Amino acid sequence: MNITYEKCGDYLIPNLIPNSEPEGELRKFGLMRKHYLKEYKRGIYSGLLLSGELKKHLLMTQGQAEERFDLLVGQMAEREGVTEQLKERNQMLWVQRMNCIRARAEEIVREEIIYIL
Repeated sequence: MNITYEKCGDYLIPNLIPNSEPEGELRKFGLMRKHYLKEYKRGIYSGLLLSGELKKHLLMTQGQAEERFDLLVGQMAEREGVTEQLKERNQMLWVQRMNCIRARAEEIVREEIIYIL
């Protein structure tokens, strides 16, 4: 290993450069996963953070969760007859049903992907 040091007063401080993090923005499910790991799985959170793999893990989990959420919403809407025709006829009923579907899909995603290891 070739480590360089910087003199700061009487001390030599190593010049440590962290690995670059993957590109991407953490959204709802990624932030939920981060909070869960930080609050309930501290060892795993610390290990991922120290190894520089935390953001990669969060982005991967976020991608899986969003994909599953979209699939569930589409399937539930089709099964329950929440279509564009309903949206044209009765917009408030469509919004009510879609909100219910989205809430149920989010709950499933949280239990299947976010809150497991």
